Amino acid sequence: MLINQDFAQSEPKSPVKRRLELVGNANQSVEKQNQPSDFNQAVKLLQETIVKIDGAYAPATIRAYRADFTDFIHFCGDRNANGLPAQPHLVVQYIAGLTDSGRSSASIRRALCGLSAIHRLNRFDDPTKDPDVTLEMRRMHRKLGRLSRQAGSINADTLERLLLATDDSIRGIRDRALLLVAYDTLCRRSELVSLQVKDIKINIKNGIETSSILLRKSKTDQDSTGKWLHLSQRAHLALVEWVKELPEGQEYLIAGIDRGGRISLSSLGSGQVNRVYKRIARNAGLDELVIEGISGHSMRVGAAQDLLNSGASLPIIMQRGRWSKSDTVMRYVEHIDIS
Repeated sequence: MLINQDFAQSEPKSPVKRRLELVGNANQSVEKQNQPSDFNQAVKLLQETIVKIDGAYAPATIRAYRADFTDFIHFCGDRNANGLPAQPHLVVQYIAGLTDSGRSSASIRRALCGLSAIHRLNRFDDPTKDPDVTLEMRRMHRKLGRLSRQAGSINADTLERLLLATDDSIRGIRDRALLLVAYDTLCRRSELVSLQVKDIKINIKNGIETSSILLRKSKTDQDSTGKWLHLSQRAHLALVEWVKELPEGQEYLIAGIDRGGRISLSSLGSGQVNRVYKRIARNAGLDELVIEGISGHSMRVGAAQDLLNSGASLPIIMQRGRWSKSDTVMRYVEHIDIS
């Protein structure tokens, strides 16, 4: 039983996500409902593909491919058609359905990317390259637009308000460490929850103690070269306070906490980071419209904007945030909504 918001939900929030079943669960439903053989074969091929690409793609990418393609297989199954390989006219219908379902254009592009990748990985003809699919994507973009909503920023001023809203409970100690480490390191949410206790290094310079954390792998470091992330003294003190509370043998730094104050041995889920931010923001009395815009990247956005306002150059901001494209950085620091 899930007993705290720090841990994963048993049910996804949106109606769209509720339709996205894990392949393992889909396989169980196949046996119960005695689905057609094409459905079974498509599910089996998808399972084999997910196993094959494990380790070659980021876990978040694999989850997205699995969820989106499982949804597509069920869509095709409802029409007594094969989802893998799929015919272009089915992809056209699928895009039209997603367009009317309330999903964003970025989400639909992601789904189409997954359909394309799974077909290519199985050496099937890519139905997403069909002219009719291209036309349907143009219709989708004309209806929904190409812009994606930028995450709201948590800059230095907002950060101070959030810190004041934390208390001295075990959760408050964890939250302060999370906020300050996230702001200082500009970590993506997946990077934050991957940080490990053993990778903390204490530094002493001129009698002042600070710390650094080794980021073992990031989106722009596919070869796991690693990068040391340096913390301010305030973030260091918050981190030390939190580490003292961790149980012996704790591997991951950012861990979940249940209602009884027990610290989980596993890492906090990356999808929980924004919920922690929003909970603290509500305790701080932030406007609900501001809270609605907060995401797992909000600390990263705010820190990048503060760097720009302090006079940091674009290359420095790119280096600090581990960005590989300058236009992506400009989206963050200038609130330009580009896809």
